Amino acid sequence: MTAAAPAPFTAADYAARMARATEAASDAGLDGVLVAPGPDLVWLTGYRPVETERLTLLVLRAGRDPALVVPTLEAPDAAKSAGAPALTLHDWTDGTDPYTAAAPLVGPAGRFGISDNGWALHLLGLMERLPGTRYTALSDALPMLRAVKDAAELDRLAAAGAAADAAFEEIRRVAFAGRRESEVAADLAGLLRRFGHEQVDFTIVASGPNGADPHHEADDRVIRQGDTVVLDFGGLKDGYGSDTSRTVHVGEPDDEERAVHDVVRAAQEAGFAAVRPGAACQDVDRAARAVVDDAGYGAYFIHRTGHGIGVTTHEPPYMVEGETRPLVPGMCFSVEPGIYLPGRFGVRIEDIVTVTEDGGRRLNNTSREMVIVG
Repeated sequence: MTAAAPAPFTAADYAARMARATEAASDAGLDGVLVAPGPDLVWLTGYRPVETERLTLLVLRAGRDPALVVPTLEAPDAAKSAGAPALTLHDWTDGTDPYTAAAPLVGPAGRFGISDNGWALHLLGLMERLPGTRYTALSDALPMLRAVKDAAELDRLAAAGAAADAAFEEIRRVAFAGRRESEVAADLAGLLRRFGHEQVDFTIVASGPNGADPHHEADDRVIRQGDTVVLDFGGLKDGYGSDTSRTVHVGEPDDEERAVHDVVRAAQEAGFAAVRPGAACQDVDRAARAVVDDAGYGAYFIHRTGHGIGVTTHEPPYMVEGETRPLVPGMCFSVEPGIYLPGRFGVRIEDIVTVTEDGGRRLNNTSREMVIVG
């Protein structure tokens, strides 16, 4: 049985988030924030419209009420969203100019952060109406806007992690040998839904030489006895993400396969041990990478050690060299070193971790030992 759904976020929760975003924008020297449909809009307002060519735009400016520009045909749904009591709705009808409706809320001049997934069509329309405005990507201007989670968000992330763990405990018991990667991937997707995910974002099943491709799409390759198989899967449960990786082996591994797995497991442990308030994001990457380098496999660890997670499965902060931003309690991100030997096999081990007051806490707790499957 899946756990009961958590209490929904309230209008007060969304109002506080919008106020926080407005204040952060002012602190960053912005005149406001413009948010298109997507994860930022969901996090700020609870509103998840269909993403089309019609302009929907949240406008946050200091000293003004939050305003949401919406197509008239979608205004009733916007008015029902959890964050609507804190919003002033401005609708526009088909056949009229949506930028005329938006311009007075934005302009006439200023520098604005705009959500990364805003359509170029809409940005160009605003620039044409408001030539005195300038824009910067929200992920550049306010990269930590959604990074620090509150207690309710952490509970959702922990539940999503537990659901992914439950899926792994089931998938390790199914037959692998003689089945296509795509069949095992379908099993994983079904298990994620069975344990409460409303959205499955990815189910990587990378066997044998396919395991050397970190983002391999499960295909029709038949999994064989003796294969190493990378499993990486996740999605959204109650609006918050899961993402975990484990590497299993069909039958007993040889000495090298076991040795590589041991190196990755030690690297993952080192990355986790580096998590603490005040440490730089890059410190997590450095700790994990040092283990892989020392074992002589540094050239085969070809991606960053981690990424943030929340209402999307990839978001800031990133555990990568050059990211000096300090870790703060409430941040959540993956720790996922890997080794990928072209044409042969790959190994990756991934947990979602949250920063606590005195270190870190794993949100995935299945065995990180090599698991033997049939």
